[in-house]
Amino acid sequence: MATVNVNIRMDENLKKQMETILDSLGMNVTTGFNIFAKAVVREHGIPFELKADPFYSEENMRVLYRAIQDADAGKLTVHDLIED
Repeated sequence: MATVNVNIRMDENLKKQMETILDSLGMNVTTGFNIFAKAVVREHGIPFELKADPFYSEENMRVLYRAIQDADAGKLTVHDLIED
């Protein structure tokens, strides 16, 4: 099987962290990426679930925007902190 070179740009610190983890598993970055590529082909997609941070969902942003408007209008509710 012929091999090809693939160039990937990534954050230097991320690469170092990845190298450390993969080294502890007994492999190098090339092997790690090959395992990932084979999983993509096998799964016909990314082999893990991709999620957006729910904090930035449209619904949450509407709630936060309304809260800011209420705060700007002086419509705040003060709550006591109850510690157990």
